[in-house]
Amino acid sequence: MKGKIYLMVLCMLAGLSLKAQKYLVYVAAESEDEVALVEFDGEQAKAVETIPVGVWPAEIEGPHGITVSPDGKYWYLTLAHGNPFGTLYKYSTSNNQLQGQTTLGLFPASMQISPATGLLYCVNFNLHGDMVPSTVSVVDPETMTELTRITTGAMPHGSRLSPDGTRHYSVAMMSGELFEIDALRLQVHRVLDLDQASNTQQAHASHQGHGSHQDHTAHQDHTAHQGHAAHGATTMKHSKVKPTWVIPHPQWNKVYVAGNGSDQVLEVDLEKWEVSRQFSTGKGPYNVEVSPDGNKMVVTYKSEGTTGIWDLNTGQELAKISNSRKVSHGIAIAPDNKYAFVSVEGIGGEPGAVDVIDLQELALVSTAEVGKQAGGIGFWKLVP
Repeated sequence: MKGKIYLMVLCMLAGLSLKAQKYLVYVAAESEDEVALVEFDGEQAKAVETIPVGVWPAEIEGPHGITVSPDGKYWYLTLAHGNPFGTLYKYSTSNNQLQGQTTLGLFPASMQISPATGLLYCVNFNLHGDMVPSTVSVVDPETMTELTRITTGAMPHGSRLSPDGTRHYSVAMMSGELFEIDALRLQVHRVLDLDQASNTQQAHASHQGHGSHQDHTAHQDHTAHQGHAAHGATTMKHSKVKPTWVIPHPQWNKVYVAGNGSDQVLEVDLEKWEVSRQFSTGKGPYNVEVSPDGNKMVVTYKSEGTTGIWDLNTGQELAKISNSRKVSHGIAIAPDNKYAFVSVEGIGGEPGAVDVIDLQELALVSTAEVGKQAGGIGFWKLVP
């Protein structure tokens, strides 16, 4: 009898322990000048703290991108609107107090810190400027000093590093290019024209059995791109793909690019430097993340307010889930692969939201309301 009671108590404690596990994410509200700390306990998501950001009380400064340092001690925020440039802010996760700031380029957007160099790499989207090549700012997050700016393409967005932190990837929305930067040498290593590369992959697929063919014009080296960038607007094109995001696979030597204009996700083989697969998606894919185990790809379809869950091994879409509001935005996936946290902008005066999607059940399980136009989102930590 005592043994049975002991077993029951153990089961109850295990259940309580599982319930008490908490997931914490930061999300920026672009039209509120605030950042929310959202907690999910396995059943319910809620904003547990709201942090005012910015320095101009009478003006919306537009917090856009957010990332958490690899050690979890700091979070970083880009405020897109400035005079004329945007700003990078550094906050402590222990008390959410401002620790430092530095000026970046025009409309700084998404960013990440390299575990290899310790430097932060942030794309300058240049939303307010001419259709000319923009840059990636490289910042020392310890001293909050901008070290250099690396020229890339027109309206660069999506800023993610390879798992080892030695390569930085970004995509230029209007010039339709994928950039690989050597994070150690701080220079562009390779450029891929995604419009040409996707057409080449389609030709491969339709001519299987007729021998291999590679369109080498889709690849540019750094020297060729320097000339391309120097010509500015005269060499810019309006991309059909309009890439908005790129994410490296955690194990495979591949990256995944959201083709916001072509309604597809492109898989790029980094060894061959070519498009290896194309996923036809919902309308307006905007942000892409891959689960830490490498099995699932999560894609926000910004134009239809839904989120797609894909099996990367089979290439099949497992589910398309309606978000709690229209205009789906960013994604953060928990390190245990169980949940995806999706920021949803909303429309007009609607509050923004963070939707929690169960990646095993393929279902929306909870929603936390945050400030208007929820955008940048970053996973902080999992608390046992």
